[in-house]
Amino acid sequence: MAARTFNLDSTHTDVGFSVKHMMVTTVRGKFNAATGSVVIDEDNLTASHGTFSVETASIDSGVDQRDGHLRSADFFDADTYPTITFASTKVVAKGGDDYAVTGDLTIKGVTRPVTFDVEFLGFYKSMAGAGRAGFHATTKINREDFGLTWNVALETGGWLVGKDIKIEIDLAVEEAAA
Repeated sequence: MAARTFNLDSTHTDVGFSVKHMMVTTVRGKFNAATGSVVIDEDNLTASHGTFSVETASIDSGVDQRDGHLRSADFFDADTYPTITFASTKVVAKGGDDYAVTGDLTIKGVTRPVTFDVEFLGFYKSMAGAGRAGFHATTKINREDFGLTWNVALETGGWLVGKDIKIEIDLAVEEAAA
């Protein structure tokens, strides 16, 4: 079967993150606006590729004041850098339905290679009969590598915001109309 193009289904995709706060608690959030597409080669999934982006202004940690700070120049500077993007460059089979997907992640104008651990969840048909596929992806990045350096030293030692950001994506895609 030939490679097929699929577009991101934003109503069934979740882009989440977590970070340590004050060295001990974890703050979780998500981005509510995402777009993207993937070309899936069903005969050779390692030949597949795709692009993905989220709108930085759509960040949602459940606390309006914190979200405003995250949108500011201290963090994502959403007015200047309205999107975070990922473009895959390589897919490696790890066994079974597990893959390592490497690509270029761009945050605040800084691009670095990042590898996601991806589980291919399979193909299925939507209730309307459209071809669909699902993936679960995780990675961890150092936010300072992308210019997200704002922080406050704690009196007891350590930092207000952790450096490591865990990213978890549940991705649903639907076959593009021919």
